[in-house]
Amino acid sequence: MNYNYRYRLRPSDALEEQLAWTVDTCRQVYNHFLHRLNRTDDTSAYSEQKLLPSLKKWWNDLKQVHSKVLQKVVQRLYDNLSTLRGRKDNGYRVGTLNWKAPGEYRSFTYSQSGFKLKNTSGRTRLWLSKLGEIPITFHRDLPDDAEIKTVTVKQEPTGKWYAVLGVETPDDPPAKPEKPERCVGIDVGILKYAHDTDGTAVESLDLSDERERLERAQRDLSRKEHGSANWEKQRKVVAERHADLKRKRRDFLHKLSNYYAREYDLVAVEDLDAKGLVELPGNSRNRAGAAWGTFLRMLEYKCEREGTHFVAVNPRGTTKECASCGVSTDKPLWVREHSCPACGFEADRDANAAWNILSRGIKQLGVGRSESTPVETALPVDTSVSAKRVVETGSPTLKREPKGER
Repeated sequence: MNYNYRYRLRPSDALEEQLAWTVDTCRQVYNHFLHRLNRTDDTSAYSEQKLLPSLKKWWNDLKQVHSKVLQKVVQRLYDNLSTLRGRKDNGYRVGTLNWKAPGEYRSFTYSQSGFKLKNTSGRTRLWLSKLGEIPITFHRDLPDDAEIKTVTVKQEPTGKWYAVLGVETPDDPPAKPEKPERCVGIDVGILKYAHDTDGTAVESLDLSDERERLERAQRDLSRKEHGSANWEKQRKVVAERHADLKRKRRDFLHKLSNYYAREYDLVAVEDLDAKGLVELPGNSRNRAGAAWGTFLRMLEYKCEREGTHFVAVNPRGTTKECASCGVSTDKPLWVREHSCPACGFEADRDANAAWNILSRGIKQLGVGRSESTPVETALPVDTSVSAKRVVETGSPTLKREPKGER
């Protein structure tokens, strides 16, 4: 199994300058090979990596960067190209790979070698080849049998440095059940972030206070002279506000995705083009803030880790189609109840969609489980759950323990 562990780095001023120089050099290498990619036919990551030794003969700065780091820069370019082609093959509108300006390239990666964790007098330090030892806040231990495969050093817009350790453990993920018993379909939205087939409706996280603080900081930034010391100071304040909002949103998404991955044998969701939805006119800010794509990615890898079936189904018609008889009925967005004119089945709009998602997921996966319509099984009474409960307890179904019973 592969895991990522993120730790705060606390470099000295001299080391921070070296880290920033390394990031910028990697950015220039990325742009160099992007230029070659646009002008040369039949290139590959491997063929371009073989050019790095000759490149060092006239580009002296590259001698100060570890060879594995430079190889990963080239690999990163071709990984981006592969992702772009994959989206194009799936029918999405894509552009081209862009030149990286200063500030748009913020990390570099060591792979297999060139790094080591050291513990001296109870203090943990990360040694990086060509850079030296950097103090690291080692707030949680790695698994005893874990082997560090990669180290990615990244500077956030706030100016803080982090190290992401990619580790591998010998244990395999649990086997997925052939006949899953605990199955759930999830419909994501804006007012109710997640509505599932067990009747749980999780409200969206309220980040209005955080957004207000961010907007206030952005207004203050707009009044500063661009490039001045005061402007740079306020820019970091804006970055801190962004980081605070992002941290709280990801905490909520991590806990919600953990719950579904651990509690169920099969999780069915819609295969959403989150980026495409954000680009649609109207209400794009709320769709962007919902971070559905992030939630689904978290849910997918956590289901794999827990041995849970994860299936993404075609979202077309899940809201219109009756979960009981299959008849489609047009309904505007403001109509929040599903009422089938053919069979008389009535349910919450999102609950009906969740049942359709689950039915499609079971059929698509072909697992050995008898399909039941909501009419046959009796719909559970919907339970509205605040996002705050998910954040505090890590689950939409667990209540906080009474005081004195811990």
